[in-house]
Amino acid sequence: MSTEINKIHHVGHVVYDMEMALELYRKLGFICKPPAYPTMVEQEGGTPRPFGAANAHIDFVENFIEIVTTVQEGGRIPHDAHFIPLSAPPAVLSRIIASIKRTVATISRCLARFEGTHILVFSTSDAITSAARLDQGKVGHGGVNTIQRPVETSTGTQMVPVRLLEIDDEQVSEGRLAFAENPPSEALQTQIHTEHPNGAIELVEAILCVEDGELDACAARYRLYLGTQPQKEGEVCVFDLDGGRITIIPKSRLTDLLPGETLPSLPGFAGYAVKVRDLSVTRQHLESNGFQVIETVREDVFVPGASLLGTALIFRQG
Repeated sequence: MSTEINKIHHVGHVVYDMEMALELYRKLGFICKPPAYPTMVEQEGGTPRPFGAANAHIDFVENFIEIVTTVQEGGRIPHDAHFIPLSAPPAVLSRIIASIKRTVATISRCLARFEGTHILVFSTSDAITSAARLDQGKVGHGGVNTIQRPVETSTGTQMVPVRLLEIDDEQVSEGRLAFAENPPSEALQTQIHTEHPNGAIELVEAILCVEDGELDACAARYRLYLGTQPQKEGEVCVFDLDGGRITIIPKSRLTDLLPGETLPSLPGFAGYAVKVRDLSVTRQHLESNGFQVIETVREDVFVPGASLLGTALIFRQG
């Protein structure tokens, strides 16, 4: 089956404390952009204040890791936070606020399950084609919407339009699933590429853990979402997207792949993998910064979820 989905667009690590998460990721050797905190005047004549959900990006050439949290009244905000004013005419302000509150509710539900990876967004070459395929498979979605994504270029930060499609399927309990297009090619050509001290160059895999009896049903769902057949590797289902993998693994086999890992609630994303230039250099960087590093049967190494706010992070030789 041919598909317009070719890689992972990004994963989202949902956390309670943005400052703590950024400190950990920077210690791991990632360059993290300052977190973005939207501000809004909720009532006409009021004072703008942080509102809704905040996020920070760890960028690669064609995809990224997102760190996400909710903005709490009186909560701690990182000193380098970038405040983004949101404004709208009074006629539509209430609708925008309602949309933001729905997003916060989704993130809060994720955190109520466990702190960790809860967001998986697939990269699509055409969001409209993806929507049509979901319609054909009778998969609910929120329609194609255009959002503005910041892209760092040699001339400064540019806000570029990107089409986004969110899955709205009652069977999805593992988190938030969506499709997104990459920015236009002319924006990518001028994008400044980040050189991470740990040598990470690309996001290449997301790992979903399910109850043993749910593997086939979950794989059938993802076959509809992605428009391609999974491959069976023993008792594991793998969707090969050329530029990445979606691995669905039964609970009884999770420790075969990630020794010592458990999840407090299933289905759930156990973690994700990034490709690095030189795994030995990456391992040395991690260990010198005090992280426990565990080897896998695939000859990867990973930092366990207990050390990284509920998500296992795998490093793989490029």
